[in-house]
Amino acid sequence: MSTTHVLLGVLAAQGVSHGYELKREHDRRLFGVRPLAFGQLYSTLARMLRDGHIAEAAHERAGGPDRVAYRLTPQGRTELDGWLSQAMPPAVHISAELFVKVIVALLATPDEGTARSFLAAQRAAHLARMRELTAVKTGGQASVTELAAADYLLNHLDADLRWMATTMDRISQLRAEVRS
Repeated sequence: MSTTHVLLGVLAAQGVSHGYELKREHDRRLFGVRPLAFGQLYSTLARMLRDGHIAEAAHERAGGPDRVAYRLTPQGRTELDGWLSQAMPPAVHISAELFVKVIVALLATPDEGTARSFLAAQRAAHLARMRELTAVKTGGQASVTELAAADYLLNHLDADLRWMATTMDRISQLRAEVRS
């Protein structure tokens, strides 16, 4: 995920916003996405200023530190539009710790028991998370954004569960190949 582009999108929608408002909108609008840390927010804003994607719109001081409001620049709008128009390339490399952990368990332990135990525990964790997300969907209180996020996460968890089942069926062969 590109924090820069998310913030550009929030500014495009909001107009002028302070850093705290940008963080709040990021966290509110992107249900299920890791909340934005203030350190990351302000370092990203500094890069966006440097690159000409945003400009300072106002400075305020109300009994505390300076509050800077930001606005989108034409260069920022061009950057945002370019990012939105590009399809995301499918992943070329595996970046999931789930896969890596299974391979390392098969490589570093004397039998396949550690990998099997890990897969069983991970399956239980995935199923618990799927129950939480299903409750969000069926509770009648979720926004359309929350429903879309829950669907996205449920589909990814389901794909992981299918991979775990296939891998569990092949664990002996996988171990032999990894250790050769």
